[in-house]
Amino acid sequence: MNVPENLKFTKDHEWIRVEGDAAFIGVTDFAQGELGDIVFIEVETEGETLDREEVFGTIEAVKTVSDMFMPLSGEVLEFNEKLEDAPDLVNSDPYGDGWIIKVNIAEASELEDLLTAEQYKELL
Repeated sequence: MNVPENLKFTKDHEWIRVEGDAAFIGVTDFAQGELGDIVFIEVETEGETLDREEVFGTIEAVKTVSDMFMPLSGEVLEFNEKLEDAPDLVNSDPYGDGWIIKVNIAEASELEDLLTAEQYKELL
């Protein structure tokens, strides 16, 4: 299982990659494997400011629908439009083209509460 060292993780199996004041968020390799074939992703929170652990969207697989939670507080700047036509990018490239949202980080101190790659591996 792929757990990149340069990312932070949540217990809910989201990952976060920080780039300046912004962050890209997606679901982990483990999560996409558990969900199975992803058929639809819905994010209606673009432009909204959400608190940590608030639901920012849903991810639908053949057998289930799951909520996705904000790893930290911030404004949802962008939804990955590639996922509209190819939601299976989350399966094939969860840490690359399969990112789900880009957010503006409101509280950088919240990053300290996220799991390192090593801590996330222990959780699994």
